[in-house]
Amino acid sequence: MKLDILVFGAHPDDAELGAGATIAKEVANGKKVGIIDLTRGELGTRGSAEIRDEEAAAAAKILGVTVRENLEYADGFFMNDKKHQMGIIQILRKYRPDIVLCNAIDDRHIDHAKGSSLVSDACFLSGLVKIDTKLEGSDVWQDAWRPKQVYHYIQWKNLKPDFVVDVSGFIDKKTEAILAYGSQFFDPKSDEPETPISSKNFIDSVKYRARDLGRLVGTEYAEGFTAERHVAVDNLDALI
Repeated sequence: MKLDILVFGAHPDDAELGAGATIAKEVANGKKVGIIDLTRGELGTRGSAEIRDEEAAAAAKILGVTVRENLEYADGFFMNDKKHQMGIIQILRKYRPDIVLCNAIDDRHIDHAKGSSLVSDACFLSGLVKIDTKLEGSDVWQDAWRPKQVYHYIQWKNLKPDFVVDVSGFIDKKTEAILAYGSQFFDPKSDEPETPISSKNFIDSVKYRARDLGRLVGTEYAEGFTAERHVAVDNLDALI
């Protein structure tokens, strides 16, 4: 199965928080989009890995993605090394995305920057023909594949985006997908410990950040991304 866009997140809910509205918009435009979670978020203060598995499946259904997988790397302790890179290379060659979205290049949680560099490095290595991979249980060697672009969504820190996507009309879908993670975010009835992302202010900030980015570019809502390479367009009209 070939996907147009593959979105990676260090934890379940990273993709929704960073790029949920963009994902929903691309799906509505007919693109095949997948999400790959690197870990099950088992070190999270609230909830459990099993609960987050269920929440991730519910969020994927809301966004309408074609596929969602979890690589079950160790939350907090995965590394940007050969073992982890090879797992991502197998996934990239399995789904052959043209565009990859992944974690922020710098952020509060150490897994976000690690996940960012891990996926980015794997995207380059996946294009090298002398790296041999097979999917587990298969005898077929995979063909090399390198995505055309790797973009990084923005998370806790207010990084300066290289470009933004107009997501007007899709912010409610993003919010719905985020709130599918009932164990993680604001719930006045919850008796679990408070975390930086469990407050109502945090949930509100997701929308007002998108509204502010939209204001800056003349739309209602927008999501920001950073790019590893220059973003090319056919003509100046494409920038409007």
